[in-house]
Amino acid sequence: MNLNTLLANDNPHFTVFGVAIYYYAVIIVCGMILGIGVACLLFKRRNLPVDWVLDLVICVLPLAIIGARVFYCITDQVPISEWISGIRDGGLSIIGGVIGGAVGVAIFCILHKVNFLRIADCVVPALILGQGIGRWGNFVNQEVYGGVVTNEALQWFPFAVFIDKLQEWHYAFFFYESMLNLIVFALLFTFMWKFFKKPNGLALCGYLFAYGTTRSVMEPLRDGEFILGSNIPVSQVMAIIMAVGGVVLAIGLLIWNYKKHGKFVGAASGEPLAIMPRLYTKEQLKKMKQEEEAKKISEQKTEEPKPNAPPADDDPEK
Repeated sequence: MNLNTLLANDNPHFTVFGVAIYYYAVIIVCGMILGIGVACLLFKRRNLPVDWVLDLVICVLPLAIIGARVFYCITDQVPISEWISGIRDGGLSIIGGVIGGAVGVAIFCILHKVNFLRIADCVVPALILGQGIGRWGNFVNQEVYGGVVTNEALQWFPFAVFIDKLQEWHYAFFFYESMLNLIVFALLFTFMWKFFKKPNGLALCGYLFAYGTTRSVMEPLRDGEFILGSNIPVSQVMAIIMAVGGVVLAIGLLIWNYKKHGKFVGAASGEPLAIMPRLYTKEQLKKMKQEEEAKKISEQKTEEPKPNAPPADDDPEK
């Protein structure tokens, strides 16, 4: 499949009112929008105010972009003068974005006084979906591919992808990773939709382990041009830390739940839910308080004794 038949050679894009809009950016934005939709569904499903998703996006998105850019620039030794000016030419790290986004989630949780693990469980399915979709940006940019495929019988998409600048077929690792991410999304979303037992944080553990494992395996198989770090494969090291961290965190959460509730999953007392109590926005709480006060006033008026009627006059002639 020759991408020249579909896209421009250099930084594929189209123009709107003279402004270049890159296909890579469009794909990333589509992934973000779908991710936000998934977060809304899970917030509603798990008794969290859907209105909070906007606050979450405001906290997470800027820090995720900053983290993705800074991590890439540091590991790829980009001059500080180009950290901002060169961003439209590409250069974002998913792992850096995850780190920045996690800081944003923590800030959101502090502001709304809600458990970090409870929110993270709703975020990670949306995150892995966005990552799965975003990998197709590598397709239009002809990047993040593997070694050369010399066997003509294997030179077909999506097993391999033709790279125009090299005039060679390479393993389509962006596609493999995209499909694995979408499978992980389906599993995590189903888990979050149907599983309501304690403890919170298990979906987060699943994400860390699954994505960390996928990335740690895929990273060394990429073309050397797309491996961050000159001496140490930083992304691979971080991915391994993520995978191990997911396992350790899961074990820790299960042990903690056992000590607190008498069972590794759920509670010995019979309480099945991990999503209680129901949380409300400030506006909802204010409205509920007003309704409660109005109800009390109404009940007080109902209970007030009626004034005694004047005595009847027995003499009609008087």
